[in-house]
Amino acid sequence: MSSNRQPGWWKEAVVYQVYPRSFQDSNNDGIGDLPGILSRLDYIQSLGVDAIWLNPFFKSPNDDGGYDICDYLSIQPEFGTMADFDRLLEGAHQRGLKIIIDLVFNHTSDEHQWFRASSQSRTNPKRPYYFWRDGKGDGPPSNWPSFFGGSAWQKDDRTGQYYLHLFSKKQPDLNWENPQVREELQSIIRYWTNKGVDGIRLDVISAISKRTDFPDADTADFNEIIARYYANGPRIFEFIGELRAQALSDASVLTVGEGPGINAENAVDYLSEGKGLDMIFHFDHMFLDQGPGGRFDPKPWSMEDFKLVFSRWDEALYQRSKGWGSIFLGNHDFPRQVSRWGNDGEFREEAAKAILTLLMTLRGTPFIYAGDELGMTNIKLKSVSQSKDVETLNGFRTAQEKGISEEEFLLAANYAGRDNARTPFQWDDSTYAGFSGVEPWMVVNPNKAVINRESQEKEPSSVLNHFRKLIRLRKSEKTLVYGDYLPVETSDGQLMAYKRVGEGVEWMVLINFSDKNMNALPDLTGYELVISNVVGSKANGMLPWEAKILKKAV
Repeated sequence: MSSNRQPGWWKEAVVYQVYPRSFQDSNNDGIGDLPGILSRLDYIQSLGVDAIWLNPFFKSPNDDGGYDICDYLSIQPEFGTMADFDRLLEGAHQRGLKIIIDLVFNHTSDEHQWFRASSQSRTNPKRPYYFWRDGKGDGPPSNWPSFFGGSAWQKDDRTGQYYLHLFSKKQPDLNWENPQVREELQSIIRYWTNKGVDGIRLDVISAISKRTDFPDADTADFNEIIARYYANGPRIFEFIGELRAQALSDASVLTVGEGPGINAENAVDYLSEGKGLDMIFHFDHMFLDQGPGGRFDPKPWSMEDFKLVFSRWDEALYQRSKGWGSIFLGNHDFPRQVSRWGNDGEFREEAAKAILTLLMTLRGTPFIYAGDELGMTNIKLKSVSQSKDVETLNGFRTAQEKGISEEEFLLAANYAGRDNARTPFQWDDSTYAGFSGVEPWMVVNPNKAVINRESQEKEPSSVLNHFRKLIRLRKSEKTLVYGDYLPVETSDGQLMAYKRVGEGVEWMVLINFSDKNMNALPDLTGYELVISNVVGSKANGMLPWEAKILKKAV
């Protein structure tokens, strides 16, 4: 049996992602918290998922949604206490659910004690924990741009030098070249694994080794800048291997890395057995609709390119190597999946189910973001002032400098902005959607009246119950986990078709990514329909946004 067919709990798992601030408020302060998640564990268990990935809940000024950590060993007070986390961990384990935490090791908050010390003077012992450089002339050390707009360098008036921040200016990059930094981070991992967490997601892991000569970028294409300068640096695999050896020797603890700049060619290097990560998140499909200017420079995407991403990555991870991948179509950093890849209007329910079908039948571990099991949609902000996201607010300032109006910018933000995924979970149709008894930190999507958990529980054919059906099927059929993935050519480009092939069985998945009927289908001789997401499915055609799962013995 090849390595990527060896059983592993994370290979057969379905992971449910929870953004704590937006999931459930337990104390009526308008902010989701750990006791709120604990109160909803029975619901999460009812989905049939195996693990919960928690976005950062550590102490943070919350400049970037908690990804600016000022204390890795303390809980954000708004979210509760360490005792609350311990109860959540115990409650999850009692229900057979594993907990994956999200550690941000590329950078800290500028309010972390390390950075506060580092910025005191040029000779402070913590100075080498970060990247400090002299400027060039009257400007920064290089022309590197931040992910969140503007320069990636911030001048500190106290010492007269600039520090590097690939993200917000309140997120200074850690200097992994310094062995003391690496030892500090290793001890943090050991603290949480000793506590009993089952997995670690390593945020922006591909950028922990970067070009430390900091040359000027020779392109304005931001995705190219990431690949050439910010990611996959010369010591990346040395750093990951050391982290594994020193802090992650327990093979039962999942390691999954988030990797802007990782591509199908270099991905396998991140997954070397025993020395690398267990799996990665890549962004080839998530950047398909981003132009050279990034998130707020949207461009059309094609189904041809979309389908090619999955084929290319399946070949890279399973056919050319012994790796394992993750499958996700939305998360806290991107728009809602039905709004982005589907139709959130006339065919919202059909499209939501169709996209869930794709998620649950590809090879790799599915990660579903809370609310997508209901078909939650993007929010339409009426003004930039409604945004709670530093990337959107900074992006608007950059847009204004270019003469772009608020109305024009909102078109891009409402399509691609991160606020879309961070509205409160829609539990019911009450004033604040059952999320809180007071006005929440983020506006509730007005469509809570028609999209909510309570109403979908009562409807057997709801998006929620269709998702449960898909999970049951995946868990009962190992071929849908480990089987080969074989793309099927189609005469209609909007039809995605592929087979999952195992010993004695062959599955065919057909998904109509359009608002039209389709009649030209691949040869389905011998196949039996197992699941369709629409009522009135016809054997010789596909209805708008229909997804069919068929099976035959071979």
